[in-house]
Amino acid sequence: MRLPLLRPLREAPVALLWGGLLTSAIGDQLFVVVLSWIAVRSFGTAAGYLAVLQAGVQLATALLAGRHADGFRQRHVMVAADLARAAILLLMVAAWLQAGDPPAWTLVAAVTVLAAGLAVFRPAMQASLPPLVADASLLPAANALLDTTERIARLLGPGLVGVAGTMLPLVHFVTIDALTFLASAGAVLAIIRLRPGERRPPPRREGTLASILRGFATVRRHALLFAVLCVTWAINGAWYAAFFLGLPLMITRAGVQSPFPGGGLAAYGLVISAYGSTNGIATLVLGNRRQTRRPGRMIFAGDIFLGLGTAGLGVSALLLPPGQMLAGFMASAAFAAIGGPMQDILVATLRQTELPAPDLPAAVRTFMALASAGVLLTLAMAPSVFDAIGVPQAVIGCGLICAAIGIAGMARFWHQA
Repeated sequence: MRLPLLRPLREAPVALLWGGLLTSAIGDQLFVVVLSWIAVRSFGTAAGYLAVLQAGVQLATALLAGRHADGFRQRHVMVAADLARAAILLLMVAAWLQAGDPPAWTLVAAVTVLAAGLAVFRPAMQASLPPLVADASLLPAANALLDTTERIARLLGPGLVGVAGTMLPLVHFVTIDALTFLASAGAVLAIIRLRPGERRPPPRREGTLASILRGFATVRRHALLFAVLCVTWAINGAWYAAFFLGLPLMITRAGVQSPFPGGGLAAYGLVISAYGSTNGIATLVLGNRRQTRRPGRMIFAGDIFLGLGTAGLGVSALLLPPGQMLAGFMASAAFAAIGGPMQDILVATLRQTELPAPDLPAAVRTFMALASAGVLLTLAMAPSVFDAIGVPQAVIGCGLICAAIGIAGMARFWHQA
């Protein structure tokens, strides 16, 4: 394995972690596409309030449950989060099969538990990775490798919905997602058997507020990470509103159809797959490069890519005829996706290498809390804004916000190492 990106796979625990994350990420993408489509079809612009619930639960979990999660071994926390998410999805499948359609309470319950599980799982995973990588110089490659799981999932998951949507009932895409969480839990249990020496963190005598402030204070001492933290709410909110509310609405209202069976749902899956394709390519390119000396440039350049591509979605809906709109959506999404790895890989590596290890989970939760707050705020306003100015215009606005943040950030950190 000559590629630096693949070298961490020589370590069995890293290979297991990567395989488990990839499996569950693909299942998650199946569920996200199906949930977005069902919600928009049933509720129109009001579907955004399901995402508001998701963001609110993530925010509350990151703020309130963190100090409790820090008291357990991080790999055990990951297993518990996976099993809880599998259980709620299997409950949803059972209720769906019995009623013929997903009852509203199962949608709410699934969104709630999945959001809480992610808010617990991700900080634990970030904190668990450095001890699994024997060579510290390979940590950026390991982060990029784990980052590919979401990128590959965005390529494969929605495409599977588009291709298999006419052959497999929608309910069983949820079944598949549940099984992938069980596979992920099995992979982490195997890591525990291979590396049984993980120590339980020492107990901290701090309240909820002190736990929240500890993560914020840790990031505050790092100028670049703090700058990224301060804008993460706006970037995540704009991205989520555009891709998971605006895009399905534009496809539905314009009557965009896929060249494959499956109609608008298949078209939506193809656009998200186009996003996933360049997401994955950018991750492979960046994962095989050495850490840049001026990470601020690349991090904020990623926001510019994201913003311009997102604005392109709205422009495509305004200017292209329905027969060409799908191609415009796919090209715009593919361009926007280049920006994600430019930020995500560098930010993860900076947190793991330049922040104190005991405070890393708290720092990751702080990022997640502000990202969730941004999604919560943006999607709470999105239905009214979309109805007032039009969906394509609002999506263009989301893109311009991201691009403006990127330009300002590059100007601030252009010369800073």
